[in-house]
Amino acid sequence: MPVRLRRQDEGVLPDLDDLLGGLRVVALPLHTRFRGITVREAALFEGPEGWTEFAPFVEYDDAEAARWLAAAVEYGWSPSPALHRTDVRVNATVPALPAADVPAVLARFPGCRTAKVKVAEPGSAPEDDVARVAAVREALGPEGRVRIDANAAWNVDEAEHALRALAPSDLEYVEQPCATVSELAELRDRIRDLRIPIAADESIRRAADPERAAAVVDVVIVKAAPLGGVRAALALTERLGRPAVVSSALDTSIGLAMGAHLAAALPELPYDCGLGTAALLAADVVEDPLLPVDGAIPVRRSVPSPRLLDRWAAEPERAAWWADRIRRVHALLA
Repeated sequence: MPVRLRRQDEGVLPDLDDLLGGLRVVALPLHTRFRGITVREAALFEGPEGWTEFAPFVEYDDAEAARWLAAAVEYGWSPSPALHRTDVRVNATVPALPAADVPAVLARFPGCRTAKVKVAEPGSAPEDDVARVAAVREALGPEGRVRIDANAAWNVDEAEHALRALAPSDLEYVEQPCATVSELAELRDRIRDLRIPIAADESIRRAADPERAAAVVDVVIVKAAPLGGVRAALALTERLGRPAVVSSALDTSIGLAMGAHLAAALPELPYDCGLGTAALLAADVVEDPLLPVDGAIPVRRSVPSPRLLDRWAAEPERAAWWADRIRRVHALLA
């Protein structure tokens, strides 16, 4: 999807010097390996509306990263849209770890009534997934909500077999079980008897035609940064006409605040959101991180601590790598 910074939203692209002049790059350790990493890097800078974050994963190319910079600029340089709520209920996030470690992870998400469990990760056997999901169900009890995320790792046959094995854990939905829209449609037909809703993430945010994916799923996952900003994500959600779950990309509390503003701006928010991931970080850039309290996070802009920015500053060569990336992506947007 193309990125456009709209003047009517005060989304004029700032000069490159405005971005690089106050750039702070941080490298934050994680409690547990997640998405194959143990350290999360992010670039932070301050705009007229407050601090903002640019943190596409390092493997993303410049074209994809351009949406993230558009989102960062919008959040830092434009006022927020009208908000419908002051806090947002969030889910716990359980990485692909042994079932025995589940209680310790869930303890970092106090009051969360929903958990998203990573499955189908490299090196994780199907029986490991079943045990992990069952451990989450046991910990949350029958009233809890358990959703799983396969990150498009299964083909249709693998997805069907896995979901039939996981169905006894009473799944709220399965997120992106397969990579393509045709696979999602076929899987939906095959598992109608299980009554497990299907949610699309990558098929929404990385697709040239997200409407096609939305037509064959029950839920859409929307993320402010990968979709080009809060307003772009709001417009897309309205266009798709499906219940939405607002999620994050393992952001610092600066980036999570952007996601919280998106969630608060949606008129309807039927599902708990994936915005509690500050609990996966062993460090943050703010003194009061957006950690779940009673299962929710507040909707507010976060301000980094100079002490923590210094404490978790990335090595000079990594800071230079991010500055070069911003130069390239800024040129694409300009």
